[in-house]
Amino acid sequence: MKASTLQAKFIQIRSNKLFEIFVVSVIIFSALLVGAKTYEMSATIYAIAKFFDWFISAFFLIEITIRFLAEHRKRNFFKDFWNIFDTLIVIISLIPADDTELALVARLVRVFRVLRMISIIPELRILLVSLIKAMPQLGYVMLLMFIIFYIYAAVGSTLFATINPDLWGNIIISLLTLFRVMTFEDWTDVMYETMEVYPFSWIFYLSFIFFTAFAFLNMVIGIVVNVMEQENAKARVEALEEEGEPSLKEISEQISKLQLQILSMDNNKVS
Repeated sequence: MKASTLQAKFIQIRSNKLFEIFVVSVIIFSALLVGAKTYEMSATIYAIAKFFDWFISAFFLIEITIRFLAEHRKRNFFKDFWNIFDTLIVIISLIPADDTELALVARLVRVFRVLRMISIIPELRILLVSLIKAMPQLGYVMLLMFIIFYIYAAVGSTLFATINPDLWGNIIISLLTLFRVMTFEDWTDVMYETMEVYPFSWIFYLSFIFFTAFAFLNMVIGIVVNVMEQENAKARVEALEEEGEPSLKEISEQISKLQLQILSMDNNKVS
């Protein structure tokens, strides 16, 4: 069999939806197997689980090999971060470390095999990449939120420390208390306690909740959604390029060229 024919078969297998579904199913089964190992097992059940574990490792090795052989240029395979991630997880999980001092590391690596779901499903990749790319903008929001937290914690510690030292004794404890208020964890109990001494202290809590739980949360959601829209648009453009269809930019360029040609033809007729 020619190498080109063999590669075409590997490409066909890699692009097959049933194969992708089976890979996802194996990843889910791998996750369930890791969870099952946290329970006490009999010797027979443990031997069966160990067999399935090695079967999963062997399948992942075959699957990553198929994806590698299906690549037209083998060097491009390792230019993709997810391919490198999958390869490292598969290779490390093949190391027989169950009966050694590295047994804990081996179990942890098998847990991380669940992350392969992200590399297999494009939608999950877009979500994760969007979150990572949004981090720089989210950093400024987090910094502003910390400033608000710190100001309110300092005010709360100054006013309410004598009321309840366990909640407002110092700036660190006050920050934890404010985090409790922001997450609405029995925050009314904290408010009513201080209102017995300061009746208008409800302004302190409601303004803090408005800034953190409402305003900043909506800012975070807006940033992440904006980045996700950009990543989805980028993914659609890449899909069109792979299918050989012209992008909107190329179509607009062609329309502009046609308009220029029509104008030049009109000018020639007038002259």
